[in-house]
Amino acid sequence: MADTTFSVSGMTCEHCSKAVSAELGELEGVREVSIELVPGGTSTVRLEGEPLPEQGAIAEAVAEAGDYTVAF
Repeated sequence: MADTTFSVSGMTCEHCSKAVSAELGELEGVREVSIELVPGGTSTVRLEGEPLPEQGAIAEAVAEAGDYTVAF
């Protein structure tokens, strides 16, 4: 199984984390989403699965969850 890690800024609470996790979890190939939440800072997100989605699809999913910024 492959994994990828990236940063998301703008999440402030567990609700934000759950929204991002839900959107990412709907992407084809994603089996697990882990988020190390840093309220008001830059959180670390790790996806596991195969095949993993492209960066554009990941960024779109995060944008659907709210006004967050993704950095790969």
